[in-house]
Amino acid sequence: MKKVLAVCSFAVLAFVVGAILVRAQQDKSKRPSPPATAKCELAGGKSITIDYSSPRKKGRKVFEEVVKYGEIWRTGANEATTFVTSSDVMVGGKHVPAGSYTLFTIPGKDKWVLVISKKTGEWGTDYPGEKEDLVRVDMKAGTSSAPVENFTISFDKAGNGCNLKLAWDTTTAWVEVGTM
Repeated sequence: MKKVLAVCSFAVLAFVVGAILVRAQQDKSKRPSPPATAKCELAGGKSITIDYSSPRKKGRKVFEEVVKYGEIWRTGANEATTFVTSSDVMVGGKHVPAGSYTLFTIPGKDKWVLVISKKTGEWGTDYPGEKEDLVRVDMKAGTSSAPVENFTISFDKAGNGCNLKLAWDTTTAWVEVGTM
């Protein structure tokens, strides 16, 4: 009888823990790397929206420990980072047609490369390869004045467009985005 009770107790416990984990995954705001959005409003009601998950520094040295220089990076956490533009835009001088894309980056000490992939819907770590790249764009990189705890993607208004900015730890990278 004790054995049956123990098995039943374990089954109930496993069910409860499983239900909690499913609920936590459904409530993405409770993740260690919660979802975030950056948006650039362009002239004529046009826009660019980036949805990503924002990992935390948590006392780590991000670059070279968490994110490797010279290697493709998912540019966030969890699901792949999406880049959606309602109209054709120029990113770092390269044409990006209206549509939905996935963002990756190749970080470097002095320069980053922004990779806009045509493939969408994959998990963040699943880079589909160069054959799926729409464009690769050089980004300027520098040091921030203070460490940034939460990986952040933002847009700063600039001229007829925005500067797309990535910031984490003591590093920032940016590229100009605008209408055609």
